[in-house]
Amino acid sequence: MQENARIQEILRILKQTYPDAKPALEFQNPFELLIATMLSAQCTDKQVNRCTRVLFPLYGTPEKMAALTEEELAPYIKSCGFFNTKGRNILKTSRILLEEYGGEVPTDRDVLTKLPGVGRKTANVVVSNAFGTPAIAVDTHVFRVSNRLGLAKAKDVEKTEEQLMQNIPQKDWSDAHHWLIYHGRQVCDARKPKCGSCPLREYCLYEKKDE
Repeated sequence: MQENARIQEILRILKQTYPDAKPALEFQNPFELLIATMLSAQCTDKQVNRCTRVLFPLYGTPEKMAALTEEELAPYIKSCGFFNTKGRNILKTSRILLEEYGGEVPTDRDVLTKLPGVGRKTANVVVSNAFGTPAIAVDTHVFRVSNRLGLAKAKDVEKTEEQLMQNIPQKDWSDAHHWLIYHGRQVCDARKPKCGSCPLREYCLYEKKDE
């Protein structure tokens, strides 16, 4: 099978398998999504949601968040890990949003990445899920699954994102991000992938390397 046809078949099966794929993080507005994504670094979405269900009803705006001290914020986010650094960046970002952007989250990816604690992955998550801009955020699941499948063949996150953008139609970028995450969580586990029951087995390079 030609490479392009193989990739298109993988995308078709992913779409068919995970038609309702959506963000796991809970949020009501762009600011909440930004903060939740910042908290999700090296932390599960489930744990972030546990924290933000308490945090957001109390401090879910830049104004309310910026008024906190690091010591006041810490108990709400401590279970997310690296809470000192995350808390410091959340407060700095909240204050910058107030001072420079009228309390609004910027819609531009490059502007977002200039905020403290906001990398390209976080910016992609925000522009995609809050503003509907096509983007592929490469987290650990997307990196692992896309390289195993051969949707990308890269050793770092940046190259993986570039190759995914080349190999996936732009209209599917945001959805494909969620398809790959779902597949990574449900089938393509980091240590024990369920290759025997994988609907993509026939097209997967990771599976074929052991043949």
